[in-house]
Formats: sequence, structure tokens, C-alpha cells
Amino acid sequence: MGELVKTIAVELVANPDQVVVTETETEHAINVELKVADEDMGRVIGKQGRIAKAIRTVVKAASAGNEKRVNVEIVNG
Repeated sequence: MGELVKTIAVELVANPDQVVVTETETEHAINVELKVADEDMGRVIGKQGRIAKAIRTVVKAASAGNEKRVNVEIVNG
């Protein structure tokens, strides 16, 4: 899931070299943390969070066969 999030984020931001994706797995969930440059936060989140919601929707659809829940968190880099 981390590679999917990184692929999407790199296409959205102005500084693709500053995109960092960290994936941690627990017993019940997979947590994906997306870090982008401060000036790219608006591009990744979008107006009223639409882009962030779309990223989460795509990841959720991609993990449909997986038993674990996938959480995507966007943080300042």
C-alpha cells in the first residue's frame, strides 16, 4: 500500500524528491504515513480535503481483499 500512496503523491506534488512514505503493520491494521514538503501540503490535501479523501478511497479499494484495515495519514515533512 505504501508504494501506491507514494506513486499517487509523487504525481501531485511540486517536490517529488521530498515525498516519504512509511508503512507500519499492526495486528489489525496497516498504517501508511505520507510526508510531503510544507509547500505541497495543500496539493495533497486539496480543497476541503477532497484529494486526501480520494487517496484514502483508492487505497481502501486496492486493499479490499486484505483483512487488515489501511489507514493513511498525511503529515508535514
